Amino acid sequence: MDIKKIGEEIRSRVSAPVVMLVAALVIAAVVAFWSYGLLQKKTGPTAGEGVSQPITVAAFEIKLGTVLTAELLKTRPYIKESLPQGYFPNPAAAVGRVALYPIQVNEPVTESKLAPVNVKAGGMAAVVAPKKRAMAVKVDKVIGISGFIRPGHRVDVLVSLSKSEEDKVPNTITKIVLENILVLAAGPDIEEAEGKKEKPVTVDVITLEVTPEEGEKLALAATEGKLQLALRNYTDTEDVKTRGTTLSRLLASYSEAAPAASAPGVRPVRTRTAPPAAPPRTFTVEIIKGGKISEEKFTRGGE
Repeated sequence: MDIKKIGEEIRSRVSAPVVMLVAALVIAAVVAFWSYGLLQKKTGPTAGEGVSQPITVAAFEIKLGTVLTAELLKTRPYIKESLPQGYFPNPAAAVGRVALYPIQVNEPVTESKLAPVNVKAGGMAAVVAPKKRAMAVKVDKVIGISGFIRPGHRVDVLVSLSKSEEDKVPNTITKIVLENILVLAAGPDIEEAEGKKEKPVTVDVITLEVTPEEGEKLALAATEGKLQLALRNYTDTEDVKTRGTTLSRLLASYSEAAPAASAPGVRPVRTRTAPPAAPPRTFTVEIIKGGKISEEKFTRGGE
């Protein structure tokens, strides 16, 4: 068998474009395989990456002032790279601590959300800041802004008074008396019925954190007038000084000095003044008596 002859015969049958196509397919396959291996190395997990760590989270909604128990806590895996600061790897380490802030379901329990270790008793006394006081204010749906006030919000306290100590006459005024006050708790008052389960009563209260001086103002305002709460933005901490609003200031735009507006659809009556009287017209008459000529002037309607 003549190999050279066979090779020449094959080259004559296979055209140049076919050879180029086969070569291109081989090169593309090699490049695709190399690129796939390179991407696998870049996106593949590195040592220690993606490893989860169990941390303590809330099994139920935890209100502020609650003493944590084992039933309120559970563990949940978190990626090590995203672990929150001050987390508890074991729920037992957080049992007996007091919650300073509300903790939602599956939210991590961290050291910053709990009272110091030496605080063992729960309740409102555990969450009040040093040198501050907690005061409860009776509210309704209007005063409490339809239930939109929540623990951690900040509010302004307004009071409406219907008397004045200065002039001893009725003088209704509304004034902001406290600003940027922290809300510690909001919701229905809770009472125990002979050691049985707690039940809500019909009186709604909002507990505010105030200084002793602010507490005096709040107590006087609640006794002598009607309170109103104004919800503030989280980032709005600026104090605003106001003069207060009285009935005279409120109705200043409707004072007697202001022109009365005409009724709709009725055109205002315009008074027409009489034109000035025209000056009387005079007539000159020439009188001839003998050889004497004289002139007399007369007006219309009289002499």
